[in-house]
Amino acid sequence: MKRNLSDYLIVTVKGIAMGAADVVPGVSGGTIAFISGIYEELITSINKVNLNTLKIWKQEGFSAMWKEVNGNFLLSLLVGIGFSVITLARVIKHYLETSPILIWAFFFGLVLASIFYVAAHIKKWNVKSIIFLVLGALIGYFITTLTPQTAEVTTAYVFLSGALAICAMILPGISGGYILLLLGMYKPVLDALHDKNVVMLLTLISGAVVGLLSFSRLLKWLFDNFENITLALLTGFIIGSLNKIWPWKEVISSEVINGKLKILEDQSVLPANFDGDPQIAGALIMSVIGILLIVFLERLAENRSK
Repeated sequence: MKRNLSDYLIVTVKGIAMGAADVVPGVSGGTIAFISGIYEELITSINKVNLNTLKIWKQEGFSAMWKEVNGNFLLSLLVGIGFSVITLARVIKHYLETSPILIWAFFFGLVLASIFYVAAHIKKWNVKSIIFLVLGALIGYFITTLTPQTAEVTTAYVFLSGALAICAMILPGISGGYILLLLGMYKPVLDALHDKNVVMLLTLISGAVVGLLSFSRLLKWLFDNFENITLALLTGFIIGSLNKIWPWKEVISSEVINGKLKILEDQSVLPANFDGDPQIAGALIMSVIGILLIVFLERLAENRSK
C-alpha cells in the first residue's frame, strides 16, 4: 500500500488512540486497531519480522528490509503509541481517578459501537460462526471476572507475563494491563518502572517481543485459513469485555500501590438512583460521543478507500 506523509500522520494518530486505550484496564489497543482499519495490516507487518528479514538486510540492504516489514507503517504506529503513553496516558489516568463513570461510559460507547463494526466484517453467518461468537463472549466475560493473583516474581514468570500481556494488547477485547493485574504482575511492573529495575524490565520486554512475534503468526494463520470464525471469535471477545468497562462498579477488594488506591476486584452494578444521579445524563452523553467517534472513523475509512 502506497502512502504519503499525510497517510502516515493518520497512522500515527491511530497509534495515539491505541496507546490511550491500552492505558485503560479493560480496553484493548487491538480493538482500536481493528475499528480504525489497520488490524490485519499490523498483524501481517509484525509477522514479516523473522530470520528471513535479516537475510534480506544482509543480501539486499537496509532499504529492502525496511520495505519488506512495512517499516514506515510500524514506525508511524509506534511513534503514536509512544507519544500517547508519555502524554495522553497521564490525562486519562487522571480522569479515571476523578471522573471514572464518565470515562468508562465513553469507552463503553466506543467498544459497544465497535462490536457492530467488527461483526459487519463477518461475511457468512452460520451455526459455526454463531458458536464461536458465543464462545468468544463467554471467554471474554470469564476473563473479566477472574480474581487477581499473588505471584512469585521469578525471571521465567516475568518473561511469561510479558508474552501474555502483549498478546492481549493486540487481541481485540482483552486488555494487556488487565492481564498483568490478573497475573499478579501489575504492582511488580510499576515498582520496576519506579525503581528503574533494568533487568526485570528487559526480561518483560523480551517476553513481549517473543509473544508478539509468535502470536502474530497464529493470528495471521487464523485470518488466512479461518477468517470468518476468527472474526466471530474476536467479536465475541469484545462483547464479553463490556462487563469490565461498564461504568458503574461495586468495589470488592482494593490495595494501595505506590501511594494510590488500586481496585483489584469489582463487579458491575446498576446505578443506585436513576432519577437522582446527575452522572447518568453525563454518562449517556459520553457513551453517545464514543459511538459517534466510531461512526466517524468508519466513514473516514470508507471515504479514504474510494
